Amino acid sequence: MGLRPARIYKEFKRPYTRRAVKVHRKSYIKGVPGKKLNNFNMGNMTGEFEHSVHIVIEKDSQLRHNALEACRVAANAYIKKNVEDKGYFLKVRVFPHHVLREHAQAAIAQADRFYQGMSHPFGKPTSTAARVRKGQPVMTLNVNAGDITAAKEALRRAGDKLGVKSRILIE
Repeated sequence: MGLRPARIYKEFKRPYTRRAVKVHRKSYIKGVPGKKLNNFNMGNMTGEFEHSVHIVIEKDSQLRHNALEACRVAANAYIKKNVEDKGYFLKVRVFPHHVLREHAQAAIAQADRFYQGMSHPFGKPTSTAARVRKGQPVMTLNVNAGDITAAKEALRRAGDKLGVKSRILIE
């Protein structure tokens, strides 16, 4: 079965969780799938750069790990082509720690009895997401003065992958 649309998990409200008395919450969540986002730092990690360009979210949201990975790949691919090898440093600043669960339902005709289900099902873990607040930077790209336009374009392309309204800040 493919991924459900991101709009299902995008809302930033506290999900239903089982009450845990003196037990860590993760003890209930078994079998959390691995995250696709493994590289958080790319480019020249030791270099000194003049400007920082950030992509900032304009609404509280949850960003799934596969959206963050697509965002990172898009930004890194563009900036690699348009800036010299040691001319940038890209950092993903959020971590997908929130476990997303889904209650499996039958999606076939004449399966009405499955749709009723439980009122608050705990569900199986399907993926992870980063909980991002309004104004929080998701990704930072450090470049020199001559490469600001390439950095803005790289982060604009990356922002299209997030599925949330975002803007670009230059420091």
